[in-house]
Amino acid sequence: MKNLPNHSKCSQCVMAQFCLPLGLSPKEIIEIDQLVSEKIQLNKGDAIYRQGDHSESIFSIRHGSFKTEISLPDGRGQILGFHLPGEFLGLDGVGSKQYQTQAVALEASEVCVMKFSQFEKYALDIPSLQIHLYQILNHEITNDQKHLLTLGSLSAEEKMACFFVNLSERRALRGLNSTEFDLSMGREEIGSFLGIQIETVSRVLSKLSEAGLIQIKQKHLKLIDLDELHKIAG
Repeated sequence: MKNLPNHSKCSQCVMAQFCLPLGLSPKEIIEIDQLVSEKIQLNKGDAIYRQGDHSESIFSIRHGSFKTEISLPDGRGQILGFHLPGEFLGLDGVGSKQYQTQAVALEASEVCVMKFSQFEKYALDIPSLQIHLYQILNHEITNDQKHLLTLGSLSAEEKMACFFVNLSERRALRGLNSTEFDLSMGREEIGSFLGIQIETVSRVLSKLSEAGLIQIKQKHLKLIDLDELHKIAG
């Protein structure tokens, strides 16, 4: 993990459309450019924070990807989410002052660090920033609810289809290739997230591949029939 000097400005960042509200005035843009205190580069396997750490910052992913996971009392871990550029980490520590999960880089990644106290201060002066924060929090809650529904009521094949459709849609939103890309997470990690065994992950991938819906080689994935994957996902 490497701390970097913060020379670039939020207003000039390609990820700003996801991190910040639209329609800011020139004065508000100057203020928000002071929001990021530093940037941190991480290697695969580095944790930006761990479960139980004191919470004082939130993080915006500049590039790369992360998994968030929780450690269970018996020593096992449960992956709760995978996160892409433009998405936030650390929101689970906002109210409790302690991070409830740990966030680990799935590949070489970089995050922007924002002190939450500073974020709150600017939000008082910039109403659209406060609304944007509420929207981010609402999005997180909605995603958690959808994930619980996925875990509790769908078959393994439906879960996998949901996972691929969700990844595709989030990548498309960010201008990334939404039908062909490398998976930064392994099959065991996918299984943990979806609540299925790694053997089931491999079986479902083979079934979807044989049906002509996907092509997968190692971690390289091509979504051939998104319409059918949408139907399977419901």
